[in-house]
Amino acid sequence: MLLSIQSQFRNGLAIGIGVGLLSGFVSASFTKKDKLLQADHILEKIKDAFLLEGPIEGSWIEHTMQPYQKFAVKTQGYPGGITRYEDDQLVTYEFLADAKTGAILELNRI
Repeated sequence: MLLSIQSQFRNGLAIGIGVGLLSGFVSASFTKKDKLLQADHILEKIKDAFLLEGPIEGSWIEHTMQPYQKFAVKTQGYPGGITRYEDDQLVTYEFLADAKTGAILELNRI
């Protein structure tokens, strides 16, 4: 009888731990999906990428998002820009960065 109670306890404990881990994983997945990155953090990541190719003269990013759609994909993005010298000429790049991932959605040399 004691063995049966211990076996039931172990089974119940294993099920409880499994359900707890699963619910924690699912809730963490949902909260991370809708979390937006800060515009300044995104700008720093983009500047770091540009700095690998040379110095930057200036940079900016808007703190208000704008909608972006490419075919069926819809998201929100932060517009911004980077200015630097290339071949002794000042060149400006404008970008639109995804507010959720920080990835550059568009990059144009002006």
